[in-house]
Amino acid sequence: MLLFGHLGITLGIFFGLGIFVPRLKKVIDPRYLAVGALLPDFIDKPIGEVIFASTFANGRIIAHTLIFSLLLFAISLYMYERKRDIRGFSLTSGSFLHLFEDLIPSYPRIFFWPLFGWSFPRGSRDYVGMEHLMKMFVKSFHIEFFSSHITEIMVVVTGVLTGIFLVLYWSKKRLEKKSSGEIVKEEP
Repeated sequence: MLLFGHLGITLGIFFGLGIFVPRLKKVIDPRYLAVGALLPDFIDKPIGEVIFASTFANGRIIAHTLIFSLLLFAISLYMYERKRDIRGFSLTSGSFLHLFEDLIPSYPRIFFWPLFGWSFPRGSRDYVGMEHLMKMFVKSFHIEFFSSHITEIMVVVTGVLTGIFLVLYWSKKRLEKKSSGEIVKEEP
């Protein structure tokens, strides 16, 4: 899955749940959730496909493991206990959902690393590093790219429409509260 797929699906899940469970909007910080949704790719793609491409040739390594998500969760617990800061849970939630969006549990050697050995499965590309980035760039201008990434394009459109709907929905609620005389507390 690509950038907008992870962002759209992860934010869509939490904003959708936020309509039915309003308290969730106070607990989850969408900025940290969005960063968390992309964090495994931000870490693994450059390391596994560019910097150490000849070693790994795989963009799903350490940050795509369960142990990485558990480590993020432990850090979030520490931050919460220490400073009552809940933003780490948003980051952890986004990162954990990323694993399921990539169907990583169906790859036990990656998901449960290092339980099945210390090595990661190698990709089967015959090009690595900067050559990989250049091939991706060139392929992005071919019609086959659009047909194979139609779901990504649909998620972008759906995400934009959902964002517009949510902004209008929350603005309407805020105006209703102001017009009814309720005090509206500004969030930071």
